[in-house]
Amino acid sequence: MELVEGGFSRLRLEHVAARAGVGKATIYRRWPSREALAGDLLAELAAPHIAVDDVGDTRAELRACVRNALHAIRDTPFGPVIRALLSQIAVNPALGDPFRATVVQSRRAEVGRVIGLGILRGDLRPDADVDIATELLVGPVYFRLMFGRELTDEFADRVGDTVYRAFARG
Repeated sequence: MELVEGGFSRLRLEHVAARAGVGKATIYRRWPSREALAGDLLAELAAPHIAVDDVGDTRAELRACVRNALHAIRDTPFGPVIRALLSQIAVNPALGDPFRATVVQSRRAEVGRVIGLGILRGDLRPDADVDIATELLVGPVYFRLMFGRELTDEFADRVGDTVYRAFARG
């Protein structure tokens, strides 16, 4: 894949077209820029790893919030792509803004739904802060991605358990 092999700075839509065996016009009709192409790729690769099943167990669902993000980075094509784009997401609004509006917002909404279910079940305090919970659940995964610590299922479960205890009712 052009993006993973060469990085965002070397990504050219004409190279993507050549690799795909299509004309440049075909690529440019769908993606007017490399940011648009990379953003669509990120959204497509992240989408299957956002939803959390309602299993009737808030602790398990919070663990799943972390495990989904970890699994996407560690075990799927999303991982190499996010690694190639992470610095650009931070500094390039043409890439970062759509990523935050799609992938990040979808994950926030899903964690919000999980927190809301936990409140309704009486497992979590009614004042549980959804924004903070989201960042506490997913932030450590990206911190480890950026700074090189191991991404294990045990780590994901510890994060989920810690957030559960922080927001648990009584």
